[in-house]
Amino acid sequence: MSDSYNNSLSKLFINLSYILSQPTGTSTYILNLLPYLHSLVPTLLVAQNIPNYSCQLVPEGLTPKQGLKGHLRRLLWTQLHLPGICKDQRSHLLFSPIPEAPLSSNCRYIVTVHDLIPLRFPKRFSPLTPYFRYYIPQVLAQAQHILCNSIATAKDITDFFQIPASKITPTLLAHNAEDFRPLNLPQGTSLSCPYFLYIGRHDPYKNLHRLINAFASLPICQECELWIAGPKDRRYTPTLQTQANNLGLGKQIKFLDYLPDNQLPTIINQAIALVFPSLWEGFGLPVLEAMACGTPVITSNLSSLPEVAGDAALLINPYNTDEIAEAMQAVATDSILRSRLRTLSLNRASQFSWAKTGQATVEVLQRFL
Repeated sequence: MSDSYNNSLSKLFINLSYILSQPTGTSTYILNLLPYLHSLVPTLLVAQNIPNYSCQLVPEGLTPKQGLKGHLRRLLWTQLHLPGICKDQRSHLLFSPIPEAPLSSNCRYIVTVHDLIPLRFPKRFSPLTPYFRYYIPQVLAQAQHILCNSIATAKDITDFFQIPASKITPTLLAHNAEDFRPLNLPQGTSLSCPYFLYIGRHDPYKNLHRLINAFASLPICQECELWIAGPKDRRYTPTLQTQANNLGLGKQIKFLDYLPDNQLPTIINQAIALVFPSLWEGFGLPVLEAMACGTPVITSNLSSLPEVAGDAALLINPYNTDEIAEAMQAVATDSILRSRLRTLSLNRASQFSWAKTGQATVEVLQRFL
């Protein structure tokens, strides 16, 4: 390897100013990707040192955990301070695992777009709407290249922003195979009857109100539970809890809040099925993680979810509550179907790995270093 190549590798900066102490979504993505980027000798821009990497500390409080203030602080830091860091350190390329980068500078960068859901499901008065409508298009227009999590998201980038497909590379995500695997545990637990499982945020596009209605309509709903795992949201979770109570299912529908990764494999393994009827996803990690555990999956036939699930899940129209309920009833009562889905799921999940994602990312970054 030539000295000039080594010098170019040392000029890669990775912006991790946004990562959370309780990783979900975009934080999980980059933390799993980092080991495969180590060969590029990057400098990490991060609030706390990460062992075995060159790190440059940035201010704390720039993450989604601080809500809107955290986002605004990070955007200001990105525009006002990050260009100076890149210039002073003679950065040759900045990699941002979210679609944020300095606009008024000579900084060369590559970004990752995870989804364009705020444009598909805009919320009135949400700051994400102008962020996605005005800021992100400028970032993508100036980027050297764009990574994304799925073919569906690549198509969205082209359709919404008229970015040429040649400038976009889908790099499908993966799961931690050491953690998410069959554990051969009994269905349910000693403290609970069998349960269906949902994992993710509480947000209108996640379609949880239809999931709750589907569960309520099951002939077997009195014999099982629905566990909703994921960070509670003060705007939406109370409405879902009220819905469950009004249906007389307040004790059977459990809201578990955020679950750390070390608890998820056991909970997934013991579920009747993962039910993930989201109206749109940039990828859908819970679907892949459940398949890797051999747990049957019921998910939507829209967006990236068929790319992830292939033929290994029951694909439903997420707008049709009856379809969701019929799939749940079938999985709960048909042991042959559960066995077939288990075999298909394990085979499908084996086709995804962070090594593949990492190598594909390295190849793109190397092209621009």
